Amino acid sequence: MARFTVFVRGLRVGARIGVHADEYDRTQPLTIDIEALLEGASVEGLSDTLNYERVAEAARQIAAEGHVALVETFALRLARACLEHGPVLKVVVRVEKPEALKEADGAGCEVRLARSS
Repeated sequence: MARFTVFVRGLRVGARIGVHADEYDRTQPLTIDIEALLEGASVEGLSDTLNYERVAEAARQIAAEGHVALVETFALRLARACLEHGPVLKVVVRVEKPEALKEADGAGCEVRLARSS
């Protein structure tokens, strides 16, 4: 059985995100990286893999659902969505909030999830 790593790097999504009062009424940029481990006997079509467009759409959908307080929550929701598609065994989702700290290039979190057996 072959194993594949499928990734999306630097996906930019605007989201209403944050815990501070001034963050509730504005959209902020997020930069998202997704890495998924897949296993399959063959990869011949989109149903055999993780479709990049579906990953991007899932991220946009989470943002469209309304305000999210924490990047951790956003990352967890996206990781769970990735596990629902294709033969994904494990997924790592990294969500960076570039405007979180003026003194830093970015801040955020990384979540790792695996499909339960």
